[in-house]
Amino acid sequence: MKVGYIGLGTMGGPMAFNLLKAKHEVFVHDLNKNIAEKHISQGAIWADSPAELARQCEVVFTSLPGPTEMELVALGNNGLINGFSSGDCYFDLTTNSPTTVRRVHDKMSQKGVHVFDAPVSGGPKGAQSGKMSLWVGGDEALFNENKAVLDAIGDRAMYVGPIGAGAIAKLVHNCSGYMMQTVFAEVFTMGTKAGLDPMALWLAVRQGAAGRRRTFDNIPDHFLSNKYDPPAFALKLAHKDVTLATELGKELGVPMRIANLTLAEMTEARNRGWDERDSRSAMLLQSERAGVEIEVPQEVIDAAFKKEPK
Repeated sequence: MKVGYIGLGTMGGPMAFNLLKAKHEVFVHDLNKNIAEKHISQGAIWADSPAELARQCEVVFTSLPGPTEMELVALGNNGLINGFSSGDCYFDLTTNSPTTVRRVHDKMSQKGVHVFDAPVSGGPKGAQSGKMSLWVGGDEALFNENKAVLDAIGDRAMYVGPIGAGAIAKLVHNCSGYMMQTVFAEVFTMGTKAGLDPMALWLAVRQGAAGRRRTFDNIPDHFLSNKYDPPAFALKLAHKDVTLATELGKELGVPMRIANLTLAEMTEARNRGWDERDSRSAMLLQSERAGVEIEVPQEVIDAAFKKEPK
């Protein structure tokens, strides 16, 4: 297959190499031609512009810094839109805005071009090894038709939903990860200032209930299923735990911004009369504020776990 790749940086460069390893005919473009020399030496073909690249290819990938760069490459002068033909497929791997992706999709669809948002997760090591997740939004049938070329980039290409869905999934993933960094900084500084060796602290907590499960694994148990009764651990007991932690932080002079926000949420939930509900019932307050109802049937959750890659 003739495949185009634009953006040969830390993530894009290795992914383009993996397309070459999969024996695709690969056309490449980057603002810096020098960065493409290694790809060219391995058989890639240089294109002087995104438009020229699109003229040569059935499928094009872009891996760019952000929405502004992606939209310029897609729709600007000498952009992809000026080279694509009807029926071509365009996968944007950028961590992007769903609004931008949908705008580009609407423009491209007028020419019969199929656009997908397909942000990746796995970091530079994953880009090199091919152990990557791709969260894809767009036409599901065409996603399935192009699964083989996606598999050359990452071993876990997943269809998420219509255009924009991939970008939304990536933002949820990345934002939650950075929020967790803030949480870990808060509690580990508290623990260290309280006198624990930070390595000993880490070794201890990673063997606890939270440490033994991946971050997202417990979300279906209560929040996705909307089941808070009977409790796995009562809200009033969780409130006591967080109260003790914030009191320790106060004694030590350690700022506990996230913990205090969590305590405020739990206090509001207790004021609703939810003491004997599961501790996660406090999450319902955010659902109320956001104006959304989340309730996934248990059989759907069970089926998802059965299908999950091992």
